[in-house]
Amino acid sequence: MEMTSMSGLDLAKRTIQVHAVGADGAVIFRRKVSSGKLLQFLASIEPCTVAMEACAGSHHWGREIAKLGHEVKLIAPIYVKPFVKRQKNDAADAEAICEAALRPTMRFVALKSAAKQASATVFKVRDMLVRQKTQIINALRGHLAEFGFVAPQGPAHVSALIAAVEDPHYAMPEEARSPCLALISTLRSLVDKVRELDQEIARRARRDDVAKRLMTIPGVGPVIATALEALAPPAETFTRGRDFSAWMGLTPRQHSTGGKARLGKTSKLGQRDLRRLLIIGASAVVRWASRHGAPQGSWLSRMIDRKPPMLITVALANRMARIAWALMTKGSRYEPAAA
Repeated sequence: MEMTSMSGLDLAKRTIQVHAVGADGAVIFRRKVSSGKLLQFLASIEPCTVAMEACAGSHHWGREIAKLGHEVKLIAPIYVKPFVKRQKNDAADAEAICEAALRPTMRFVALKSAAKQASATVFKVRDMLVRQKTQIINALRGHLAEFGFVAPQGPAHVSALIAAVEDPHYAMPEEARSPCLALISTLRSLVDKVRELDQEIARRARRDDVAKRLMTIPGVGPVIATALEALAPPAETFTRGRDFSAWMGLTPRQHSTGGKARLGKTSKLGQRDLRRLLIIGASAVVRWASRHGAPQGSWLSRMIDRKPPMLITVALANRMARIAWALMTKGSRYEPAAA
């Protein structure tokens, strides 16, 4: 058999499509392999470059395949899609992965270690529990509105909802009170679980030197600092801070032609959890500066006088991402510029 130069894998739960090409790009073989026999099959061929789409299971497969002596490359699915020819199926996807990986200007995703994936689990679990907590609060508000009790939006007013349900004198049928009490019990359990995860995140931040340096940035707390280290790829992957903020989707979407630059809304590409956390942290800084005043002559002070709050918030999140990249690459601490 001709020596394989590149193999593209279209990952699935049970059956994995393999597309192998030679050094000249000619197809050597196409084959379906069960997931249980994939490593045995790859161990039987000569070491080559193995390309896959970056997904939840690709990092595990990448680590195991790298142990066999192959070079592993992960590609974002959005960069593979243009290479799919007409019909979409497993064979076409595997071929497109090979085509994309052969491009000299292709951007690849850094392979994550098992420890880094494990450290990111706490944020994913916390995010899911917070979403469930929000759903229960909205359900309680909706059920009580059917009986004439209307509370303002926001978690700060949950106590009024709970007090109305637990008040035996409130005009609410017992048939409706019992299920609402079950929601309140679940809500309190979720609040306790989220608090435990926040404490675990704070403990990790205190032990980690990079997280402690990131927390010197205004608006960056333990959750954001540890999330930047756990969810973001290595800082050395990016050549400058703007590339890091663009990866997070905090830069404007560009649609320029004929030498005319046209910038639109933020692209919202990349890691949405990190983008959301940075925007939340930036909004806290903007709210504090709007009430108490920003340092005279600072960038934030000039922006507050000229721009709307949401635009300032996203722009500040962009700056925070660039500063975080600089701290992670240079090993320094944040020092505010003199006004």
